[in-house]
Amino acid sequence: MQLVRGGPGLPNNPMTGWQGGWRSFRLSSMRFHVLGLGSVGSLLAHNLRRSIPRTHEIVLIHKTADKALRFAQHRGKLSVDCKGVVTSSSNFLSEVFEGPDLANSSGNTVDPDSKPIHSLFVTAKAQHTLPAIERLGPRISPTSTIVLLQNGMGMYEELVKHVFPNPSTRPHFILGTNSHGTYLRNDLVVHAGLGSIEFGILPDIHGRDFEASLLPDGVGQLSINNITKPGDPEYERYQHLRSTVAALLLLEDLNVSWKPMTHLQLALRRKLVVNSVINPLTALMRCRNGDILNAPTFDSVSEAVCQEASNVFAAQIHSEASEYGDEADIRRLPSMLMAASLQHEAQRIAKHTGSNKSSMLSDIEKGKRTEIDYINGYLIRLGSMYNVPTPVTSNLYNLVKMREALPLDVF
Repeated sequence: MQLVRGGPGLPNNPMTGWQGGWRSFRLSSMRFHVLGLGSVGSLLAHNLRRSIPRTHEIVLIHKTADKALRFAQHRGKLSVDCKGVVTSSSNFLSEVFEGPDLANSSGNTVDPDSKPIHSLFVTAKAQHTLPAIERLGPRISPTSTIVLLQNGMGMYEELVKHVFPNPSTRPHFILGTNSHGTYLRNDLVVHAGLGSIEFGILPDIHGRDFEASLLPDGVGQLSINNITKPGDPEYERYQHLRSTVAALLLLEDLNVSWKPMTHLQLALRRKLVVNSVINPLTALMRCRNGDILNAPTFDSVSEAVCQEASNVFAAQIHSEASEYGDEADIRRLPSMLMAASLQHEAQRIAKHTGSNKSSMLSDIEKGKRTEIDYINGYLIRLGSMYNVPTPVTSNLYNLVKMREALPLDVF
C-alpha cells in the first residue's frame, strides 16, 4: 500500500522498528480525531491526511455547526501555504462539538455517539481542554490514546484528577511539544516557520516499558515493537497506542521524533519558561515577540522569571530524588534548566520569532481567556508546592489576569 502523497511505501527505520510497525498499522483500521482546529491542529490534520492511507478515518471536531458548515463550503478541504507553495488535503469526516447535528446538511458528518475514539489529538487551548475531554469522556476507553500537543503544562494532571481518576480505566497518554510557526490567513493555514514536534509516551500503569530498547543511561533506539506487536497477548490493549505512534512518525514534513520521557520533560519545561517570559510580556505590552528585546527592563524581568523557574525545578527534582531514595541525584539540575540557559533560550526564541504575535496576545485582542494558568500559573503552583518564592512570575500572572478582565482601550 502506498502513502496517500504517492510515496512508494515506508523505508525500514531501525530507530522505530518501522517496517513491522507499518504492516500491523495497515491491518487494523484506525480512527483519528483532531480536537482544536486552529492553525496547529489544521496543520497536523492536513499532514495526517496526506501521510496515512485513506482506509484510516480522520475526524475533525469542529467547535460549532457554523464552523463545520464553513468547512463543508470549502469542499471539506484543508489548505496549507508553506513558503508560497499551497497544498490541499481532503477526505475528512466532521463532528460538531457544540450545536445541532449536521447529518442533513453535509454528507461527510458523522454521529459522534456511534464513534468510539481510538486516537485523539488535542491541539485546543489548554484552558479549553478539561471541559472538552469531560464531554468526550464516555467515548474514550482504556485502549484509547490521547495526544496532548499544546502550550503550557498541567493538563495531564488536571485530566487525571477530574476525568480519569481510576488508573485501570485511564487511556494512554502521549505528551508533545511543537515549535512550528503557524497562523491562519482567512481559511488558509500559513506554515510560516519550519520547526519540529517531539513527543514521548507517559509510563504504562500496567508496567509495560515502552522504552525497553534503551540502555539504563538512555543510549539506544526506541522501537514501536516495545509498545506491542502482532502475537502479543495484550495486543488489543496497546494497538491504538502503537498505531498513533506510527502515524506520528509518518509526518516527515513536520519533523516528528519520538523521545524518551526524560528528554521530553526537559523540552517541555524549557518551553514553559520561554512562554512564561514572552507570552505575558507581549500580551501586556501589545507587541510582537521581537519587540520585547528592545525594552530597557526586559533583561531584568526575564532573568528573574528564569531564576525563579530554575529554583522551582531544582526543588522539584530534589524532592522526587529524595522520594525514591536516589541520593546520588539529589543535587543534580540539568544544565538546560539553569537560569542562564533558560534566559538565553528565551532571548533566542524571541529573536527567532520576532515578527510573530504570541497566542496570548491574540487571545487578549479577541477578548478571550488566555493560557496563563497553564504557563506562569503552573510555575506558581509548583513553587507553592515546594515552598519556592515566585514573585515576578506571580506579578506577570496577576497583570495578565487583570488584562483579561478589562476591555481593550478604545479612544
